[in-house]
Amino acid sequence: MTLKNTLKTALVGLKTNKSRSALTILGIVIGITAIIIVMALGQGAQNLILGQIQGIGAKTIAIVPGRQPSGISDIASSLTDSLKLKDLDALKRKENVPHATDIMPIVFSSQTATYENQLYQPTIFGVTPLFAKIYDITPEEGNLFSDEDVKSYANVVVIGSKVKDELFGNNDALGQKIKIKGQNFRIVGILGKKGQTTFVNFDTAAIMPYTTVQQYILGIKYFNRIVVQADSETNIDATVADIKITLRNAHNITDPSKDDFFVETQAQAIEQVGTITNVLTMFLVAVAAISLLVGGVGIMNIMLVSVTERTREIGLRKALGATNKNILSQFLLEAVILTASGGVVGITLGLTFSFLISLILSRILAVNWQFTIPISGVLLGLGVSTAIGLVFGLYPARQAAKKNPIEALRYE
Repeated sequence: MTLKNTLKTALVGLKTNKSRSALTILGIVIGITAIIIVMALGQGAQNLILGQIQGIGAKTIAIVPGRQPSGISDIASSLTDSLKLKDLDALKRKENVPHATDIMPIVFSSQTATYENQLYQPTIFGVTPLFAKIYDITPEEGNLFSDEDVKSYANVVVIGSKVKDELFGNNDALGQKIKIKGQNFRIVGILGKKGQTTFVNFDTAAIMPYTTVQQYILGIKYFNRIVVQADSETNIDATVADIKITLRNAHNITDPSKDDFFVETQAQAIEQVGTITNVLTMFLVAVAAISLLVGGVGIMNIMLVSVTERTREIGLRKALGATNKNILSQFLLEAVILTASGGVVGITLGLTFSFLISLILSRILAVNWQFTIPISGVLLGLGVSTAIGLVFGLYPARQAAKKNPIEALRYE
């Protein structure tokens, strides 16, 4: 029997019970759909995060207080006060870090801001005017504060668009004063709608001189971050080495394993994010793959039922000259067609849902969430669905091929 005839016979067998065939592949469809959605959204999230990191610039280096976390138990160790003004001054000295062009301390918190009877809780960022250069952001109305404002602990603030909308509505906000922790802060600038950028939602931010935030809002003398920009990408490694030496000298550290700070470059951040998102995606794919196993068992069960129902047909075909190989090929091909069809339907549904979810996320989160077709997911879906048909269809096909033609013809 030729492959063409085997295929034709298999299709006729499947068409005989269309409803049952459709329900049989439901588990495969659900599993493949889930895998495609997870991989597409995972790739979209990774591209978004990496794009935001790259948006800061490859020359940007972040200094974080505390020991670098290697697990959940180490997270608390990074919440320390090890970065202080003396460290900032040491880093600013050209002889210590010759390739550093810009150095900016950062402090942050979340506090409630009020204007008349309106309340809103923005994210407070204490920075210097270099913030605009590093993060490529300028006010839509008004101006940023100045270096003189930083030196004089000025009570000035630049607010995001959502902060303005929540506190002032359609009224003018520039020049008005908002109250945070009992202190009045004059609004000198208003940012346009920016959305989520480089892990910061500028729409919900209140940006002030870091000295002001330390003195009047947080009551601290240390920094949550120090950001350094190197003069070129080729000098990143040298700048990182200079930073470590400078801070170890300032902290009297001789053993690098005792560092109470760690340094992150954009390349390291990109690598870490890529690893985390890939591991998370694979974990979710493994969870979604469980439904494929359930679907495979369903395929095997239905094929066994089909073999039993078609016992007389098998006996008749054998009596007319069909070999065990012909019977095996027919039923195995039926199983593969079922699962492969489920794979195609699942891929189509998965890509459609992924595209719709990407559009929804872009609008809700106000970010540029790009839809990406996961080629590896498509190939995986087709390969896995076909493999399931072969693996779970083999046993029923062997059972059909082993039937005795005389006993099969007598089957009622």
